[in-house]
Amino acid sequence: MSETINTAAQFPSFEKPTVQFNEKGWGPCELPDTFKDVPYQPFSKNDRLGKICDWTNTSNNDKKYQNKYASSFGTGNQYSYYHEEDETTFHLVDTARVQKPPHQRGRFRNMRNSRSGRGRNARGGLNTHGMTTLSGKNVKARDPRHGRGMGKKFGHRGPPPKMRESSVAVRADWASIEEMDFPRLIKLSLPNIKEGVDIVTCGTLEYYDKTYDRINVKNEKPLQKIDRIVHTVTTTDDPVIRRLSKTVGNVFATDAILATIMCSTRSNYSWDIVIEKVGDKIFMDKRDHTEFDLLTVNESSVEPPTDDDSSCNSPRNLAIEATFINHNFSQQVLKTGDQEPKYKFEESNPFISEDEDIQVASVGYRYKKWELGSDIVLVARCEHDGVLQTPSGDSQFMTIKALNEWDSKLANGVEWRQKLDTQRGAVLANELRNNACKLAKWTVQAVLAGSDQLKLGYVSRINPRDHSRHVILGTQQFKPHEFATQINLSMDNAWGILRCIIDLVMKQKDGKYLIMKDPNKPIIRLYDIPDNTFDSDDSDDGEGDDEGFQQVYNYAHNKI
Repeated sequence: MSETINTAAQFPSFEKPTVQFNEKGWGPCELPDTFKDVPYQPFSKNDRLGKICDWTNTSNNDKKYQNKYASSFGTGNQYSYYHEEDETTFHLVDTARVQKPPHQRGRFRNMRNSRSGRGRNARGGLNTHGMTTLSGKNVKARDPRHGRGMGKKFGHRGPPPKMRESSVAVRADWASIEEMDFPRLIKLSLPNIKEGVDIVTCGTLEYYDKTYDRINVKNEKPLQKIDRIVHTVTTTDDPVIRRLSKTVGNVFATDAILATIMCSTRSNYSWDIVIEKVGDKIFMDKRDHTEFDLLTVNESSVEPPTDDDSSCNSPRNLAIEATFINHNFSQQVLKTGDQEPKYKFEESNPFISEDEDIQVASVGYRYKKWELGSDIVLVARCEHDGVLQTPSGDSQFMTIKALNEWDSKLANGVEWRQKLDTQRGAVLANELRNNACKLAKWTVQAVLAGSDQLKLGYVSRINPRDHSRHVILGTQQFKPHEFATQINLSMDNAWGILRCIIDLVMKQKDGKYLIMKDPNKPIIRLYDIPDNTFDSDDSDDGEGDDEGFQQVYNYAHNKI
């Protein structure tokens, strides 16, 4: 007898589910009825998971990261809680202030007062601009530029330092001989260097016009354009130095080159000087088509000019402007004219021939020598810009330079038109801080030349946005040695730096060398370079650098 087995009773039935195929994406094609009308908040896997409830209420104190738990898709209000019932059903916790013991009363009172004062101005009213008015001391404490206060507390170090370019590209075939850092150079000293002795004097000087001493802010005078040639001849191109090198001295340079080396520890921008050693003689030169003779502007400032070549306030454009102001000012303050008396040295200007009919700037050249010890005799060409006749009839030689104001707001300086007549010391102190290297070079040049006075002029733009028109706002004069003491310039240290470099080169073999200030570090490097370096006229190191000397500053010849 056969038995029939019912498989349906032993095993449960299986129904094949319906699988939806979404051709346009992933997930179900249609939303089930159970999930309809349910709000959905988009989220990202990068979102932080916050807290459901925080009774400590410490999250409100984290002012820096207020939105760290916010969704990257934006804040949604689908899950926001709105209380619509009667608020009388809520019972607040007792908020009565606890009486502190006497020894704790008054603590943090100043802190609470300072916090409660935020957002209000000095008169107690609300500050609509959202900026707190503080006293001068507190402004410095909270200003990130001063390195203290809020900036340093939260790690705000400001923008990264700008990387400057070197004055000349270092080539692969240059050998680095020595690196001299500024901390070591500052400690050098060569005392008891006597005043230089005149060997040859050349040129013609004009007398200073004392009416410019009466100029002030209310009685300003426009800066004029003086069409005169200013020679900036390097050492080996000087015919007098070539003549003297056969009989006198073994180290030859100009006052501008010596001042650059002596004041190197105050420089921030890159510069370079070519040195040729021939036997036991050293010739210090500047490269052709270089910006060596341009005057820097705000080189030692905390916020130097920005490197924007299209702007008139770029470092190079400001240097060109300052150089033209200096040339024109030094000639305008002199008594010009054929009938005016002139001071003539023994020889005529060595850079012009007798048959040339050109108008040359008033300048007097002194070729002097110094004994530096160890049989080192320095011969250098120094310059005077003018001569002043004293009431007793004596003649005093002058070095005339000009400081220029371009934009006091961008330079974080003081307004010359407001402070120059009443607080001239503050204006000069600001210039000493922003142009320490330039003023030190001028002082060294005046000391080397033996000038009796250093005349400084204050020249400003008529309009901060117009770099082609300027006015003279005032003048000031100093004795070079006294001014060197005032700006903390040690001539013993200056001579020590120069002697250190001379000794390094003297130990080398005959050839060509180059000293260069590192553009971003307080270091001077000495390179051994091939003899044919910088000799070709088509060198790309300084090609086109003299384009900036075009006559773009059209000063008016007549008074405004």
